[in-house]
Amino acid sequence: MSSVSFSSIFTNNGRSLGAPVSLLRTLASTHASCHRNIYKSNVVLSFSSSNRNFVCESWKRHVFTHTDTAAIAAATTPSSYGYPEYHRLLPCPSQNCPPRVEHLVVSEGGPVLEYICRELNLPPLFVADLIHFGAVYYALVCPKPPLTATPEQMRVFKEVTDPSVLSKRSSIKGKTVREAQKTFRITHVDQIVEAGTYLRVHVHPKRFPRCYDIDWNSRIIAVTESHVVLDKPAGTSVGGTTDNIEESCATFASRALGLTTPLRTTHQIDNCTEGCVVLARTQEYCSIFHRKIREKKVKKLYLALTTAPLPVGIMTHYMRPINIAPRLVSEGKTIFGLALMIREMVWKFEACIL
Repeated sequence: MSSVSFSSIFTNNGRSLGAPVSLLRTLASTHASCHRNIYKSNVVLSFSSSNRNFVCESWKRHVFTHTDTAAIAAATTPSSYGYPEYHRLLPCPSQNCPPRVEHLVVSEGGPVLEYICRELNLPPLFVADLIHFGAVYYALVCPKPPLTATPEQMRVFKEVTDPSVLSKRSSIKGKTVREAQKTFRITHVDQIVEAGTYLRVHVHPKRFPRCYDIDWNSRIIAVTESHVVLDKPAGTSVGGTTDNIEESCATFASRALGLTTPLRTTHQIDNCTEGCVVLARTQEYCSIFHRKIREKKVKKLYLALTTAPLPVGIMTHYMRPINIAPRLVSEGKTIFGLALMIREMVWKFEACIL
């Protein structure tokens, strides 16, 4: 069966303790050689970043050779699609790259790192960094493409999910198709993937350069046997994102404290917000803190910076009841409303309120 590549472009979108930052910065300067990919009947698809419509790119199926100038150019210089030359994920760039998410169906089993390097023409050390960052996912069975998929895309999906094909795979015995389509994070570079496995590779993970500028020890407010209270800096993620669990408060705070077991997130505040967050040292305390949230025993107080004074009282607006951006706000009255109570009060900066 030929190699099939599903390449999609999205808008921006567990933890693990890796090597110290100083070591990673040193390794980042190491140049990694590129594997030149030999594409065979690749099918390239993309999602529109504006409305996520499933459309087919203008690429045609083509067989490249080692002497193909297009393949050589792709490995050494930015391509016509804007992809840069890849080396390592560190040092962290000051700006995020355009989103690039690749969807693959494994045609030949083997180590996941080798397969991704071969199919996406990426250096081994770069792919290893992606796996360390938590940017690579797999599913035993390829998920169903959207309704706007092309006939060729549907043909490939039906081919790899045919019951006669799935019945021969021992890895999915005892599982329903829906269970086998659930995605999990690849955690080891030497993890073996079998033919028919679905892979999703976030080639350009969202980055958080602020993590490397923070004195994390100075942000620790309290340390107990069960939890740690951290003064989260603005411009950082509490527990990471779908494609980056490395550059997070939980990871860097764990390193600052010299913990062998990574801290666990108990709640979230926005990346642009700074303030107190509680990180659990045990799974038991995660459950305890979540129960406190359910029982309304946890209160969050925010200090907001506004361009002008706000009137004291209740401000109410209505929005579409769907969890998809952008939030549509209406002046009309509906049953879906958001009320904001504005009070005049003295803010106690010296207190830590949880």
